[in-house]
Amino acid sequence: MRRSGFGLMQALFVIIIISGMLTIALKYASITTKQTSDTYMRESAELFMNSAVELSLLSIQGYDRKSHNNCLKEIHLISKDERFTADINITKYYLYNGVDNDGKWYTKCKDRNVSIQTKESQGMVMLEVEVDTNTTNPRNRGQDIRLIRRTLQRP
Repeated sequence: MRRSGFGLMQALFVIIIISGMLTIALKYASITTKQTSDTYMRESAELFMNSAVELSLLSIQGYDRKSHNNCLKEIHLISKDERFTADINITKYYLYNGVDNDGKWYTKCKDRNVSIQTKESQGMVMLEVEVDTNTTNPRNRGQDIRLIRRTLQRP
């Protein structure tokens, strides 16, 4: 008498195929989670970089070059949640005929001043902004992000 149905070998084969498919699905699910986390960190770093550029422009505007007798050269910022740091290097100041709005040429930052001949570009600055993840923050486990941007801005 012969019975129809699955044999022991067929049942094991089906179980192995299903477990293999589930293992692959779990692997892709974990990759997607990691990718989402990395994307979130990168976008957070880019937003912090944009804020750092704006804050550096405010710092340049508020810096009293008369009393310091020089120009602002570097700015270091840390994000509010301490996940990112930004180093802003002000590489060039573009000044009409080489003088600032008060008519003074600042000799202590002569290497950064560029004399231009267009009044419309008076006061433009070249910024090099570098944003890094703060490695001391425990929330940044294994996520190292470094963004660098060079931009020309008007304060």
